[in-house]
Amino acid sequence: MLKRFCTLAALAAATALTAPAALAEEPKSGGVMNVVIQPEPPGLMLGVTQNGPTQMVAGNIYESLLRYDTDLNPMPSLATAWEVNEDGTVYTFTLKDGVTWHDGEPFTAADVVFSADVFLRETHPRLRVSLQHIESIEALDDTTVRFTLKQPFGPFMGIFEVGTMPMVPKHIYEGTDFKNNPANNTPIGTGPFKFAEWERGSFIRLVKNEDYHVEGQPYLDEIYWHVIPDAASRAVAYETGKVDVLPGGSVENFDVQRLTELDNSCVTGKGWEYFAPHAWLWVNNREGPMADRRFRQAIMYALDREFAKDVIWNGLGNVPTGPVSSKTRFFDDDVRQFPHDPDKARALLEEMGYDGTEIRLLPLPYGETWQRWAEAVRQNLQEVGIEVEMVATDVAGWNQKLNEWDYDLAFTYLYQYGDPALGVARTYLSTNIAKGSPWNNVQGYANEEVDRLFAEAAVAFPDENRQSLYTEVQQVLVEDVPVAWLLEIEFPTIYRCDVKGLVDTAIGVNDGFVDAWLDR
Repeated sequence: MLKRFCTLAALAAATALTAPAALAEEPKSGGVMNVVIQPEPPGLMLGVTQNGPTQMVAGNIYESLLRYDTDLNPMPSLATAWEVNEDGTVYTFTLKDGVTWHDGEPFTAADVVFSADVFLRETHPRLRVSLQHIESIEALDDTTVRFTLKQPFGPFMGIFEVGTMPMVPKHIYEGTDFKNNPANNTPIGTGPFKFAEWERGSFIRLVKNEDYHVEGQPYLDEIYWHVIPDAASRAVAYETGKVDVLPGGSVENFDVQRLTELDNSCVTGKGWEYFAPHAWLWVNNREGPMADRRFRQAIMYALDREFAKDVIWNGLGNVPTGPVSSKTRFFDDDVRQFPHDPDKARALLEEMGYDGTEIRLLPLPYGETWQRWAEAVRQNLQEVGIEVEMVATDVAGWNQKLNEWDYDLAFTYLYQYGDPALGVARTYLSTNIAKGSPWNNVQGYANEEVDRLFAEAAVAFPDENRQSLYTEVQQVLVEDVPVAWLLEIEFPTIYRCDVKGLVDTAIGVNDGFVDAWLDR
């Protein structure tokens, strides 16, 4: 069982000050919810586009077989029950009867087989890695699906999150060009809300699915997702009552406390447990001083990560001990520690004979918070004798430079997806070194022992065997420092206190509107 939960000291304190006592009330039906979405999604067909904004909106249009609570335990969704054989290689799901697509066609096991075995194998690179472990997917009847694995695959029960394995309608996509199907512009799912309209640059409107398979839900009539490019303007929209919900990352960190102190304003850090955003510096291991492990260790000692957490991120996060988040399965902090110690950093640089070569630092162009963080990192490194040139880019330029490995140090953050086999290994496997992506092994780290440990841990059975392997790989990686781990980020969701039931799962707002209601 998955037994991690999120400790949110700063946000818990803020919530205690702003949240009213829970009301034992029945949910009320009706009303319109106004929510910020930023940046504007490139599309809403979740099987084709999986970036964050798309998942946040389309996770309420589409569904998968399961949902996950904040401890990452699986819960029913389109599947009502599941069975696993003794050796963990055969999973049989019972589907909910009477579910229909938004166009009225029935949802059946054939849609599951088509979605997982045909459509998503072509369109979903992240899921494709997990699907390689599956021998066959069969529809035993209209409401029963059997997945047979080639060997045990530890994280298998964690891949049925809506952004990871969305169900798509076979009757619309079979035999078509999936990425260019006209239906992508008017997405059709089984979810609690239907797509209604999209005024580019302004808003996306979803409306209640009157034929939803959970009786009485959803409670809301409509959701407006407002596109507001400027962070300060998003804060103003909340202050003035134009929007009810600011999802995590909508405003700059320094605005969080001020906004949560407003009347009828609440905040939570929950709803990110499945993603567990992990921030670090890419360190180009291929050339120059970065190729020396002692230089990478010196960077870790030079960084004042506690300052970054407390001052730049306003306490919204935890300092990581290594590659696996404390919110992710198989985390182990029995590793080498890297406290802020400039003297150790200088000693390592002297030992390796560092000659003062200037290092290029690429900030993440996501707003003022990230710019301030880059400036703090530059100052930390300069204090120990590492000269740093800041390289400013826009989002497209940041992507291009990482795609082409044209950097020395670069900020990023990636999701962990609840299990190291799903969201951690991809960063460190030598088989995942390839130009053209900012999300794989961008740093060029190669270690045969790490490759072996990750491969064995993914298929070990039961979970106790996986833990020992993941403990070992964390210890190896923390010694090698292929990247410089910075922060387990907490993205607070700010909302009106009369918004109820919004964040109750491990992906929060992304699938939360099925249970959300307005106490107005």
